[in-house]
Amino acid sequence: MTVEKIVTDTLVVGAGQAGVAMSEHLTHLGIPHVVLEKNRIAEAWRTGRWDSLVANGPAWHDRFPNMEFPGIDPDGFVPKEQVADYFAAYAQSFDAPIRTGVEVKRAERNQGRPGFTVETSQGIIEARNIVAATGPFQRPVIPAIAPDDARFHQIHSAHYYNPQQLPEGGVLIVGAGSSGVQIADELQRAGKQVYLSVGPHDRPPRAYRNRDFCWWLGVLGLWDAAASQPGKEHVTIAVSGARGGHTVDFRALAHQGVNLVGLTKSFADGVVEFQPDLADNIARGDDNYLSLLDAADAYIARNGLDLPEEPEARHFLPDPACVTQPILTLDMVEAGITTIIWATGYVADYSWLNVDAFDDKGKPKHQRGVSSESGVYFLGLPWLSRRGSTFIWGVWHDAKYIADHIQTQKKYSQYQDAQQQNK
Repeated sequence: MTVEKIVTDTLVVGAGQAGVAMSEHLTHLGIPHVVLEKNRIAEAWRTGRWDSLVANGPAWHDRFPNMEFPGIDPDGFVPKEQVADYFAAYAQSFDAPIRTGVEVKRAERNQGRPGFTVETSQGIIEARNIVAATGPFQRPVIPAIAPDDARFHQIHSAHYYNPQQLPEGGVLIVGAGSSGVQIADELQRAGKQVYLSVGPHDRPPRAYRNRDFCWWLGVLGLWDAAASQPGKEHVTIAVSGARGGHTVDFRALAHQGVNLVGLTKSFADGVVEFQPDLADNIARGDDNYLSLLDAADAYIARNGLDLPEEPEARHFLPDPACVTQPILTLDMVEAGITTIIWATGYVADYSWLNVDAFDDKGKPKHQRGVSSESGVYFLGLPWLSRRGSTFIWGVWHDAKYIADHIQTQKKYSQYQDAQQQNK
């Protein structure tokens, strides 16, 4: 293998939506940089999602400002492969200096001189700045309660692709955010007996009064919320763009044939126990749903908008038996369950980044992506600057802020260098 050494102003690690956005802004500012990606551009969209996934936001909203999705209805939901193709085409549009198939192994600050030395699978890079644009979906998490039981096929939702890959038998899905509910719906429609473990969640309407919920969150200023509400740090969002987009309704899923259960508590000898919190979790999701309808109605009245009324949106189906008579204990073998899918989220992995930019729990210390370690930046994380930070359009705006910060710091460095030369 040929070992090379590259010297650049800024190294961007990761070429998903965050890395591509970062590269665009750095290119616009004329800042020399290199983007490294260990796989392909936007690889997670291609192989880290199930086959039928579409974007959870409509095409007019879930995109970068400077390019639309080709051939897609603005109110449609883009299939995952086309999302990945979009990012590849976007990067090509400004000739982004992206190098794929290169893994970053270690980065650390130089001693006695500016910048960082970065070890990669293809050589060494010297960079004054590092932008960790690897996003929040780096390492799938399966909780410690997972049973060590060979009778059950267990996978994370990151490794679920389609119903055909699963063995015969029923499925327990743990986690009812966007991934969990969509996978449960798909498997039930494919003929599987499905149990869905439902924890605390927000449940926005897909659309209300002829406007998508993404529009409502925008005009109501909710995308710009600077921090999550206390106590909601681990609350998932149940929303779907599948089959043209629809509001996630847990009662409808139950009437369709999905068995709802509460938060998963423990496993022992093939028996799973659930918390008695299913009805409460659904009720709190309803409260979240109704609060957005109330805010939307008030906005319409306040601004005199001519949008059709939708009283049926407030009508709920009757509680199914699985809610009124919840299952608290389930013998999975007797129930015919052969598979457990863990839709339990991810953690970030910055083991390669050996700098003083993390707290005692390993979480990045930053303000709007500008870390506590000079020259180190984070991009693509939830709530980086606001609620919209993990969305395609949101990460683009966060990247602009970071690029501007890098440019400002570059001017200070240029001044220092000039003063040194004049001595």
